[in-house]
Amino acid sequence: MKIFELIDDEANVSIGCLLYYEKEKSFIIELTDTLTEWTAPLLFAEAIKQNRFTISRELSLLWVKERIIPSGRQNISSILANAHLSTYSEIDFLERSKGKCSQDHIFLRRVDSLPEFVMKRMQRNLKECVPCGENGLLCFFNDGTVRKNDLHELRQIDGIEKIISNESVLQSGHIVAGGYCVTFNEVIDISSSLLYDSGISVPLSLDDFLCFVKNNMVDSTQGGAILECSRQNLAYLVSKNKLIPVKREVKGNLYTKGNIFTCFE
Repeated sequence: MKIFELIDDEANVSIGCLLYYEKEKSFIIELTDTLTEWTAPLLFAEAIKQNRFTISRELSLLWVKERIIPSGRQNISSILANAHLSTYSEIDFLERSKGKCSQDHIFLRRVDSLPEFVMKRMQRNLKECVPCGENGLLCFFNDGTVRKNDLHELRQIDGIEKIISNESVLQSGHIVAGGYCVTFNEVIDISSSLLYDSGISVPLSLDDFLCFVKNNMVDSTQGGAILECSRQNLAYLVSKNKLIPVKREVKGNLYTKGNIFTCFE
């Protein structure tokens, strides 16, 4: 991760920082909560009005693109050659220009560590997030909080109906770098802050959850050993609904121990 301090050169103050996650090639902007809609960059005014100082990946990238040479520029090949770059990269152009733009007085300065206010905010970022029940999300946060969210209650999210109505889209969900959101099909993002604020608290820790998975899940080989039967016998039990796989895989299924031990009841 690369960290850049956002500095307003005219006011001579730091207004936040920009984080760049190299593997995902994604940007996140964290603004200080001292900003107002009048002192913040214009692009973020609406977010500040809504008391949102962590800027989404989409809006952060848009801010970056406003400050660099666009990839679709007609002579981009010559520009890349002159800059000794083999491919177009937003972060390369941003670093070369230090984020300066004629529209404002903001520039970037590379720093080695996260500001304290960002580290504090990141405690409410996601650590794990898994589908749970019918259109539910079980969310584990860095501060140890666990919350369950009903996707039906998040109608304000663009594309939420696609997640609710399509199991493959729901199962595509994963946490982005930094835990700032969970993304589905890489295009529908639900922020960690929304999941934190809207979810119902669950009296469960991530350690407890992982302990359950570690000690209660068995694969086909282990299940056959417990029941002293072959994979064909397991498949027969599955076909008769005596044994219900938690997850089906080509090379073998996953089962809970409880189901294995009670499948003959």
